[in-house]
Amino acid sequence: MSAQLTQGLLLTVPLAPLAGSVIAGFLGKVVGRRGAHVATILGVLVSFIVSVMVLKSVAGEGARYNETVYEWMNLGGFKMEVGFLVDGLTAMMMVVVTFVSLMVHIYTIGYMEEDPGYQRFFSYISLFTFSMLMLVMSNNFLQLFFGWEAVGLVSYLLIGFWYKKPSAIFANLKAFLVNRVGDFGFILGIGLIAAFAGTLSYAETFAKAGELAKLNFPGTNWMLVTVTCICLFIGAMGKSAQFPLHVWLPDSMEGPTPISALIHAATMVTAGIFMVARMSPLFELSQTALNVVMVIGAITALFMGFLGIIQNDIKRVVAYSTLSQLGYMTVALGASAYSVAVFHLMTHAFFKALLFLAAGSVIIGMHHDQDIRNMGGLRKYMPITWITSLLGSLALIGTPLFSGFYSKDSIIEAVHASHLWASPFAYFAVMAGVFVTAFYSFRMYFLVFHGKEHFHHKPFPPEEDEPHHDDHHAHTPHESPWVVTAPLLLLAIPSVVIGFMTIGPMLYGDFFKDAITVDADKHPAMHEMAMEFHGPAAMALHSLRSPVLWLAVAGVVLAWWFYMKAPGIPAAIQRTFRPVYRLLENKYYLDWINENIIAAAARGLGLGLWKGGDVGLIDGAIVNGSARAVGGLAQVSRYFQTGHLYWYALVMILGVFGLMTWQLWPDLTSLLARLVAR
Repeated sequence: MSAQLTQGLLLTVPLAPLAGSVIAGFLGKVVGRRGAHVATILGVLVSFIVSVMVLKSVAGEGARYNETVYEWMNLGGFKMEVGFLVDGLTAMMMVVVTFVSLMVHIYTIGYMEEDPGYQRFFSYISLFTFSMLMLVMSNNFLQLFFGWEAVGLVSYLLIGFWYKKPSAIFANLKAFLVNRVGDFGFILGIGLIAAFAGTLSYAETFAKAGELAKLNFPGTNWMLVTVTCICLFIGAMGKSAQFPLHVWLPDSMEGPTPISALIHAATMVTAGIFMVARMSPLFELSQTALNVVMVIGAITALFMGFLGIIQNDIKRVVAYSTLSQLGYMTVALGASAYSVAVFHLMTHAFFKALLFLAAGSVIIGMHHDQDIRNMGGLRKYMPITWITSLLGSLALIGTPLFSGFYSKDSIIEAVHASHLWASPFAYFAVMAGVFVTAFYSFRMYFLVFHGKEHFHHKPFPPEEDEPHHDDHHAHTPHESPWVVTAPLLLLAIPSVVIGFMTIGPMLYGDFFKDAITVDADKHPAMHEMAMEFHGPAAMALHSLRSPVLWLAVAGVVLAWWFYMKAPGIPAAIQRTFRPVYRLLENKYYLDWINENIIAAAARGLGLGLWKGGDVGLIDGAIVNGSARAVGGLAQVSRYFQTGHLYWYALVMILGVFGLMTWQLWPDLTSLLARLVAR
């Protein structure tokens, strides 16, 4: 069943989750736990069903929508409004966001069943879904910025959901502050568009892209569009956790596992990738901006993967995997393969949500011990979690026929076909990243589900990142309830098949024809890839001769050998390369630099502005100084205001004499000059 794209239908998509959020948040005590999860799940379910109808209309009938819903303000022709733009890119994002959110909502029933903040959590995640939908459905920069900031705000609430934990409060504050750095660049980019294009509408801005490309940034010889795109991308670096603004994402694991899945899979971190793809008409005009995007993405893809190798917290391994995969998406954006980037965004959303929720299931089964060194042999205790985790891991490393294979291999091909100067480094990074991803993914898989059972006598203290839950099974793992395992099974299906089913229309068809712009003459990567594409089955068959597949196989085999057959080797490597291990353990010392250098410099600057600017200049010189000047003037004036009549008469006479002298002074000086001459 398809649907005509009307304003009322499209309003249902974001407003249904918002209604559920309001019910759970403001009426939580009235409706109770059951009422809270029923209201929010029903709201997201309605949103998902309508999103599927919209996608069918867009893909099958070519339906499009770009209209204003509400005009908030009109300042001399400069319009600030709320509006929806629905095309292939938007419709795909709507379905991905609502489906993953629906799975997370169902999963939360089991995961948070004993938490006292049950209703509050459901309210937050529904509000998160509403915010992301408003972002992806926007047709103007004002609404985009509203959704952008709203997902940041709600993520702050969710990461710090357990607000009695100091580590959670530190993590949500860190996420908020780091994102403010990126958002500063983002709002500068929007400001430049508003100033020089004279509009906040996407369509009107893109129509003027040619004119903007001819302008220089005032006072420089830099292209205005280059500065604008880099500013916008700085915003994406914050939201999509690109180096060096990635530091908040691993710490976001302090939040409950369901929100980790939602943040990392379908919301927030994908916002930056979506935004750059939406802004493709602008980015295509700047080679410099595309090179910057590609370099940042390549650094993130490779170096964040290295950090995943040494993590022992099951959620943090998956978190660094997210960082690395976001780097892959960003590299594709830099290669002008925007459709490939959002294709990987879609496939990654399914298998990354699967991996996070599977990690949460393991945490439940392990009675909230998150250290993978305390696990092992869970396959026979948690069969559903085991098989779904295996499917998610195979998709992540790019196993042929799995969804991640089609998107990740397409990224590598796009970078190889790119003609940008940054492409050789990026190609090396994404190729090396294939091996690294396979190694750390299956290191976690083998340590958790195979090998010796370490949970009977745990060699390591628990992480205790997720408080609560008093379990009566003290040492025996157990499979999770159906509300946890059902979402795993439902997410496993697209993790396996969605890439095979959609690669043709999404990358080489016309699904994104009016949503993404590519200058094929300057950036021919997609055109060259289309010439070599002969269907998903042929692509999988061709991979057998590709070094990409064998790099992934090498990573899996090495992980199996290191952690199943010869576990002494990793310890020996750690001892031998202690400085390298320490560098990775300290996350390249970026947190130390941020806290001890950048934060200290910012504090010093703040103190200087406070002491010198506020206290010294504003309060001291301007406010207090002007008061002292008035007081001094008044003090002097007192000597002239005695109250004696004779004094006033004398002043008047002297004043008249002075005035007459001033008026007659030219004549007096002339007369004096003649007398002297005689």
